[in-house]
Amino acid sequence: MTTCLPRFRDLIVRTNAEAEAEGRPAVTCVVADSIMSFGLRAARELGLRCATFWTASACGFIGYYYYRHLVARGIVPLKNEAQLTDGYLDTVVDWIPCAPKDLQLRDFPSFVRTTDPDDIMLNFFIHEVEAMSQASAVVINTFDDLDATLLHAMAKLLSRPIYTVGPLLLTVRNNVPADSPVAAIGSNLWKEQEAPLRWLDGRAPRSVVYINFGSVTVMSNEQLVEFAWGLANTGYTFLWNVRPDLVKGGDSAGAGLPPEFLAATEGRSMLSTWCPQAEVLEHEAVGLFLTHSGWNSTIESICGGVPMVCWPFFAE
Repeated sequence: MTTCLPRFRDLIVRTNAEAEAEGRPAVTCVVADSIMSFGLRAARELGLRCATFWTASACGFIGYYYYRHLVARGIVPLKNEAQLTDGYLDTVVDWIPCAPKDLQLRDFPSFVRTTDPDDIMLNFFIHEVEAMSQASAVVINTFDDLDATLLHAMAKLLSRPIYTVGPLLLTVRNNVPADSPVAAIGSNLWKEQEAPLRWLDGRAPRSVVYINFGSVTVMSNEQLVEFAWGLANTGYTFLWNVRPDLVKGGDSAGAGLPPEFLAATEGRSMLSTWCPQAEVLEHEAVGLFLTHSGWNSTIESICGGVPMVCWPFFAE
């Protein structure tokens, strides 16, 4: 906040000064990431409207919104690290109006699993989510038929209009011309490989398991090997995104795969470092998606009509 706020505010001021001098329209509204509340604050200080864009799921928002309530009730932070494994996370949280009555503490976004009342992420989300109530509106990457109940709850909790613009994948595809410079803008942190799509072209419909644990998830080498042999033992054909940094604190993840695994799956597997996921999930050869449950992956899988096996990793 102390670093970004003044710089962003000054950028808007300079932009509007230049616009006035050149006879161009000035900035009158800001659209800011919901967890970058400095954008909202800068807009308010300059008398501008601001819509915040919630990029995660609607249910994730509900979880973060009730962080403060969990703290106020003394449920979090945890009293000690033993509560991570002694059944305390099974505590039923049945007092949230829009949530299932069998909701447990373990179902909340993972940043509640701390013993530190000053935990950075716990307090960050409390602050950022509460700031959203100061916005002119909230924009979210979902659609009404999927999240109607939660969207109604969001509007009630924030007292702000909620606008669904998702799935963004389809919104962009249906409204942005292919030759537009905007169409070339991507959000991947890794360079995509095209070979996986060509490999899928030779596979039978709905015969391939696609595995991708996202762009930032990491695992131990033991977990990597367990997943590898699990895939090998299914007998299914699979396409697996194995990022070089997938294994935490180690060498390239691909180097950690046993030669025996590679031999056992030869002819029915392909390993890539990254691929165009939306296109993969829409390919007729893909019949199942093993995912870390990130919201982008989830909604892309919904668009592709591909069922998911989920290994949630962190956050919501």
